[in-house]
Amino acid sequence: MTKIFGIGATGLIGSKVSQLLKDNFEIDNLSTETGFDIRNPQTVERIIGNDKYHSIVIQFAAKTDVDGCELDKEIDGEMLLKGEKEQENFFQNNATAWAINVYGTKNVIEACKKGNKKLIYISTDYVFDGKNPPEGGYKEDDETSPEGWYGITKLEGENLVRDSGLDYLILRTSFPFRLDEFPGKKDFYHIFLDLLQKGDPFKVIADAKVTPTYIDDFSKALETLIEKEANGIFHIVGSQSLTAYEAAQLMADKRGFNKDLIGKNYLEDFYKGRAPRPKFSVLNNSKISGLGVKMRRFDEIINSL
Repeated sequence: MTKIFGIGATGLIGSKVSQLLKDNFEIDNLSTETGFDIRNPQTVERIIGNDKYHSIVIQFAAKTDVDGCELDKEIDGEMLLKGEKEQENFFQNNATAWAINVYGTKNVIEACKKGNKKLIYISTDYVFDGKNPPEGGYKEDDETSPEGWYGITKLEGENLVRDSGLDYLILRTSFPFRLDEFPGKKDFYHIFLDLLQKGDPFKVIADAKVTPTYIDDFSKALETLIEKEANGIFHIVGSQSLTAYEAAQLMADKRGFNKDLIGKNYLEDFYKGRAPRPKFSVLNNSKISGLGVKMRRFDEIINSL
């Protein structure tokens, strides 16, 4: 059985992937719970670089709090003007976006080189600005243009992986969700479900599109790519882009909640004074679909309940 290190494999995506693929892959979690810190190059080298048994590393771990990342932008920028030693000291001891998404990724890359391991890097739709996506959505080779610090640091991590010389996969995903509730973090599906169950009026964004990704399908795509020994960038997303308002309406309709509780809000108003978000987060998944992986639409998942 293929042995894999999963960095952050207890998170929303990683825990479900580990559960679904356990019959074919042995995914060993590396996280703060196991004494692993992606920011510490000595720890990363000792555990990954010196290992002889795991052939693949999946980096699920990232700082994904979009607004929190934006707050890091100023201090990260200041530190990047400092000398190398001062940067290393800061990034090893502070959990900023650059420290985790870039400096941490650099540590993992160096360890993978030493340990001769393939690196699978989980990335995001936020590497695109979402202002004017091509018809059918952004493809893997379309020009990236992140606006917020989260997207900028994730793209910088991507670039490090691409230039590393390693065998690699970069998997960009968007709005991952699962039907079972994850105790550590609520995905958008469970946030909406909670609001509908409370029975109070609420508003969701009606003028911006997202591409929800069912984590079960993400897991199947990952399994296929590993088995085929694929390399490069893949968009692992669902096959339907819709607004949050449309998603909430679908959920209410299927589960018998009052759809009149759902009001409309707008991206500019909702995120005023906060980090920028892509307005049309539409990724094209034809590349992974071409390998025979079915990435289901959001309404397919909801209607199957």
